[in-house]
Amino acid sequence: MVTSTISPPVAPAKRPLPTPKRASASPTRTRPRWPARLGFLFIGAGLALVPWLFVLASSLPATATAAHWPIAWVGLDTLEALALITTGVLLTRRDPRGSLTAIVTATLLTADAWFDVSTAAPGADQITAVAMAVCLEIPLAVLCTVLALRTLPRHS
Repeated sequence: MVTSTISPPVAPAKRPLPTPKRASASPTRTRPRWPARLGFLFIGAGLALVPWLFVLASSLPATATAAHWPIAWVGLDTLEALALITTGVLLTRRDPRGSLTAIVTATLLTADAWFDVSTAAPGADQITAVAMAVCLEIPLAVLCTVLALRTLPRHS
């Protein structure tokens, strides 16, 4: 009786994978500890403000006169304009730093809406402040926040 054997197909020879090269011969560096420590410092500062909020709420007068009221508002609106322009320029250039300026712009717009509404005199001024906040400043701040999150560089 004659039997034949069929040998399986031969797979091509595999090449060894190249070994990854190290940037330097020094031992692996660990991450510096100061960012974590700085983070705890920021957390502590935020928590320290909580009792201060109660002091302010109970001791500040209901009304106040500001010596440089127009300068404060023009300064805030100037910062908003610069932030919007800078964000726009960086976004058109597809610069990843646009995410940073977008979140700064969102913060400025939110602060402006808050102070406009909370400092407006009752009546037409308050209606105008609320309308500006609801129709313009807050939606633009939300848009800037979404842009900041979508354009934030991703690192793997």
